[in-house]
Formats: sequence, structure tokens, C-alpha cells
Amino acid sequence: MDTIASLFSFITTPVSWVIVQFHKLYGALFGPDTGWAWGLSIVSLVVLIRVCLIPLFVKQIKSTRNMQALQPKMKAIQERYKNDRQRQSEEMMKLYKETGTNPLSSCLPILAQSPFFFALYHVLSSIASGKTIGVINQSLLDSARQAHIFGAPLAAKFMDSPEKVAALDASLNSVRIVTAVMIVMMSASQFYTQRQLMMKNVDLTVKTPYMQQQKMLMYIFPLIFAVMGINFPVGVLVYWLTTNVWTMGQQMFVINQNPTPGSKAQDHYLQRLLKSVSTHGEVRGRRRRNVVQAVVAKGPDRNENERRFITGLAKAGFSAQADGSVAKADPATAEAEDAAAGRRQQPRRQSKAQRQTGGTTAARTSLEKKDGDAGDTAAEERAGAGSGGDSAPRSARQAKSGQRKGPQRPKHPSSKK
Repeated sequence: MDTIASLFSFITTPVSWVIVQFHKLYGALFGPDTGWAWGLSIVSLVVLIRVCLIPLFVKQIKSTRNMQALQPKMKAIQERYKNDRQRQSEEMMKLYKETGTNPLSSCLPILAQSPFFFALYHVLSSIASGKTIGVINQSLLDSARQAHIFGAPLAAKFMDSPEKVAALDASLNSVRIVTAVMIVMMSASQFYTQRQLMMKNVDLTVKTPYMQQQKMLMYIFPLIFAVMGINFPVGVLVYWLTTNVWTMGQQMFVINQNPTPGSKAQDHYLQRLLKSVSTHGEVRGRRRRNVVQAVVAKGPDRNENERRFITGLAKAGFSAQADGSVAKADPATAEAEDAAAGRRQQPRRQSKAQRQTGGTTAARTSLEKKDGDAGDTAAEERAGAGSGGDSAPRSARQAKSGQRKGPQRPKHPSSKK
């Protein structure tokens, strides 16, 4: 066993033991030397690991959402202390402590499964080299070397030489086709997972550098997987493809059932909830009642999606209650109560043509006012002339040039007249 593999011996032995146990199960169904038995053993290993990592995934979701919510405050701190890096770091740490946010929580699932990934990589590399590792003895080693997935051995790589592939009883073309297809699927699943996170489960009303970083990662990560994939054995590609598909499905479930406030996914969720309430006349399910309760508790701080949901309930003849249930109500009364709660709506943005039309109307009104004032002045002058000068025209009543308008201050007796 090489030096690197010896460093991971504390994890390679448990990983190899788990694979062997699953192999016994699937070997009884499909045959011990088949690719299905060994391939499904790797897939089952992934599922077992990801199930154990679900608590960390929940922490990752909370940390990611807290980081999104803190982005405006973090940006304000960076701008305020842009010339003082130490003070900037202290304020950031203070903000994290006050809100209970840990930036590293978003990386916990990846960090936690990394040892299993490296352990599986060394197990498969040892199988390719014909070396026993962990609890895999010589008989299991020979069985694993005979296992093929769509004509590609578990231990073969895209960059292997024809001689090495021939030693595993396979053709180079079969290995490269299978590995290329799996690399493309692995990169595509990674891209789709990140894309649905950015397009559906992000509060689009807040524009922060965090969103730009996530957008860059959406394109960088698939490229990294594609470059690294050509050096992975087929068994490792099975592992990584399975974990990407699991992540994609897990992310879809979270977006569908627990979306980020202010996102498109939240709007779709609340509209489905509104349709369910309109159909059944009640909020079905404890989780849904908790959602309605949270929306009611926000009051005037609701976002646009939540205000639209409350308005939709009012139009359907329902009023959301503080305990998360709904009650029958007159639509007009419900809308009046919602307005009294202090709904704050942003003014509609006018188009360029509307702004220009508004400016022209204002200018026209100003000109008409000036013309009216001029007509009034002329009328006063004519009235003054007709009354024999008792009423002076407005121009005569105006202050003389150089004099202050309004009542004049009396002169001092010693001053010259």
C-alpha cells in the first residue's frame, strides 16, 4: 500500500467493508462478478453517506439563507471600513456572532464526504493495480476486476493506455465512451443543480456580490468536474454521478417545499397553497399552517409574494389567522383589514413615454399659469385707470429697484434722507 493510501487507511477499511456487505446482497441477486453487483454497491454506499449527511445539509441551507440575508449589511460594513481591514473583519465577526451565522456551514456536506471520496478512489485504484486493500481479499479483488459497467471495468480511466485497459479485459473505445458519457452527465447535473438554486431559490429583490459569485460558480464547477473526471476510475465516476443526482433531487425537494423568502420558488409555493385553500376551505398540513402563521406574523414587513398571497386569500373570501389557519370572511372586509395592517407597496415605475408626457403636461400647466397671471395684471391696470387712479396698477405697487420687498425698516433719526 502506498504512502497516500496509508494516510487514508482509517477510512478505507470501513468503506471497503461497507462495499463488501452491499456486494454480498446484490451478488446474490445479479451474480458476484457482475457490474450490477459492484456498481449498485457503490451507489448504495453513496445513498448511505448522504442519508447520514442530511443534518449537515439542513445546516447548510440555514447558513446559505442567513448569508443571503446578511449580504446588504456586509456590503455596508465593507463600504464603511474599506480603508481599515482589521476593523472590517471585527465588524464582520460581530455580525456573524449576533445572527448566529457560520460561513463554513455551507461547505460542511462537501467537507464531510471528501474522506469517503478519497477512500473509494484508493480502493478502486488498488483494484486496478491488483492489490488488496481493507477487507477486500484476493477473491473479492479478482471478482471486482472482472466486473464491467456497459463494457468498462470499474477501475479503468479515460486516460488509461490500451495495454492497461486490455489487462482489465476491455477495449479502449468502450472505456472512453462510457467515461465520457458519465463525465458529461456528472457536469450537467452539477450545472443544473446550481442553476435551479440561482434562478428559482434566490431573493431577486436583493442584488449583492454573493449572487455574482454563485453565478460564476455555476459555470466554474462543471468545468472543474469535467477536467478532473478524465482521471477518475469508472467506479469513482459512478460515485460522483450518484451524489450529484442525489444533490439535485434533494435541492429540488427543498426548493419545492421550503423556498427562500422573496424568490420565484416562494411565489409558486404560495400560489399552490392559495389554490389548495380555495379548493378545500382550510390549510391542510402542519407545515403549511406554519408557513401561513409566519406570513401573518410578518405584518407590514411581508414581501411582494406574501402580500399577493394575503390579497388572494381575501379575494377568495378567506382571512389568514395568527395560528396558521384561515377563516371565512367577506372579501371587502378582508381587503380592508389587510390594508389597515399597513401593506407597503412600491410605486409603479413609469415608462419613458409616460415620464416625457408628464413633463410636457407640467410645462404646459406652468405656461398657462403664467399667461393667467399676465391677464390678471392687465385687468388690474385697466381697472385702476377706470377708477381715476385710486387703485394703482400692480407694476406701480411693486418695490422700487434696489429696495427690499415687504415692509421697510424705519430709518434712524441721524441718518441722511
